[in-house]
Amino acid sequence: MGFFGLFSKEKKETLDSGLEKTKESFFGKLSRSVAGKSKVDDEVLDELEMTLVSSDVGVPTTLKIIKRIEERVARDKYVSTGELNTILKEEVAAMLQENNTEDGTAFTIEKENTPYVILVVGVNGVGKTTTIGKLAHQFKSSGYNVVLGAADTFRAAAVDQLVIWGERVGVPVVRQAMGSDPASVAFDTVSSAKAHNADVVIIDTAGRLHNKVGLMNELTKIKNVMKKVLPDAPQEVLLVLDGSTGQNAYEQAKEFTAATDVTALAITKLDGTAKGGVVLGISDQFKIPVKYIGLGEKMTDLQLFNKQEFVESLFSEK
Repeated sequence: MGFFGLFSKEKKETLDSGLEKTKESFFGKLSRSVAGKSKVDDEVLDELEMTLVSSDVGVPTTLKIIKRIEERVARDKYVSTGELNTILKEEVAAMLQENNTEDGTAFTIEKENTPYVILVVGVNGVGKTTTIGKLAHQFKSSGYNVVLGAADTFRAAAVDQLVIWGERVGVPVVRQAMGSDPASVAFDTVSSAKAHNADVVIIDTAGRLHNKVGLMNELTKIKNVMKKVLPDAPQEVLLVLDGSTGQNAYEQAKEFTAATDVTALAITKLDGTAKGGVVLGISDQFKIPVKYIGLGEKMTDLQLFNKQEFVESLFSEK
């Protein structure tokens, strides 16, 4: 059962439901690829490779998975197609485990490291502000005092949306006039959080993917002004990616990781897509932990990413 004891039945059901489209697409393709075959041979592996690539796992990660299965088949001498799914599940789980990222079991922070500042980055439309609202809800539900900062001062809609989420969750939002310096908003947010003994600070940033130099300068400035208040801030730079965009999410990850020191990833909108394999590829290729996954509209549908449970859900037949 692995970590199932730490993974509630409700969370497991949400995960299974959220990955349903990906699972149906994957198993449909896999079933067709092994139809009429009794053992795993080169032809089956070629078909499996195409199935993984078309499920947005990504070519580098797919080749790594295929190599692991080839080695497994060579070692075991004979592997039936009926065993393929079990082996696939075991090898993908082992591969992700090698990334040395810890699975979270609850929305917790170290009290001595507060305020804990999360700087959220990502392009417009990926669910960035919604993810911030859901994070705020999860942390507040865990007993923490949360403050939000509306540092995307270039879009009125972004500020308004964050204010609505603040009201919905019941947490304060620090904002300034439109067009204000984002770094100034970040400074005010961290200063306010420190003055009021807040535990968690979550700061929204502009979702513009302009040139890397401009993006890097803007984010560096935000970080530097926060450090004047809290030398350790931000403790986390969270990149939000839309899982339904498939390969485009990889490109966004490349751009943002080149522009700033991303420490964690949140992959959203997995419930509405058959491209859930993108989580495996991004986790493997960027060696940055996928920390959160979005599986629905409810506030509780943002989950901490658990590698074992994710793979178990994705590759378990009905």
